[in-house]
Amino acid sequence: MRLTTLGTGTIALSPERVCAGHLVEAGAVRLLLDCGSGVSHRLAEKGVAWREITHVAFTHFHLDHISDFATLVFAWKYGDLPGRSAPLMVIGPEGTAALLGRLADAFGDWLRAPGFEIAVIEIAAGATLDLGDGVLLAAMKVPHTAESVAYSISRGGRRIVYTGDTGYDPMFGEWARGADVLLCECSLPTEMAIAEHLTPEQCGALAAAALPKHLVLTHFYPPVERTDVRAAVAAHYAGPVSLASDGAMFEIEEG
Repeated sequence: MRLTTLGTGTIALSPERVCAGHLVEAGAVRLLLDCGSGVSHRLAEKGVAWREITHVAFTHFHLDHISDFATLVFAWKYGDLPGRSAPLMVIGPEGTAALLGRLADAFGDWLRAPGFEIAVIEIAAGATLDLGDGVLLAAMKVPHTAESVAYSISRGGRRIVYTGDTGYDPMFGEWARGADVLLCECSLPTEMAIAEHLTPEQCGALAAAALPKHLVLTHFYPPVERTDVRAAVAAHYAGPVSLASDGAMFEIEEG
């Protein structure tokens, strides 16, 4: 399995970090987790085989997690002729089909019928989907928006867990326990803490409960980057920690 952190920022405009988007490659599955503004160009910039993406999964419907989806579909239709013919599976929480309908109302019917099949599956919290080639995708409800979910992707005895955007929830640590990589949002310093996002200290506490082999932090607002994120995490969790950058790759050997 391979994780590429394509977009590690937020809606705070940054030349170094675009909005949320991460690619998991596992067997024949190419799964794009979220697709915020700038992710489509990061795919090209980093040399990712964007034409071969098989699945897109949204954690929730905030703009910085979905806004480049229409761009990507338009690129598959017109950006490299002949256009895409392979089907695409779009996964998300309840409301995903209605969201895509609203996007099509805004951008045009080509988003409903771009010349290839788009299958939409709304995944319930607690459910697991078989994506093919031994890849399983599971979802857990997390405290951010009404629809927000986190995802677990597993294959060959290995597992990546992605928080999406979330506030602190001790139950999440139990659900993510033993992940090879925990890709965890790290939005705000303690003095700016809100219930819908995590501070570095809370990331450390979740990691202490989950005990991942590797904690990878993402979704940084500029104020948190001006703090000692590693020290705050280390007060709770002694394992390896990476502060992800756009285009970073993390390889996980399957058993």
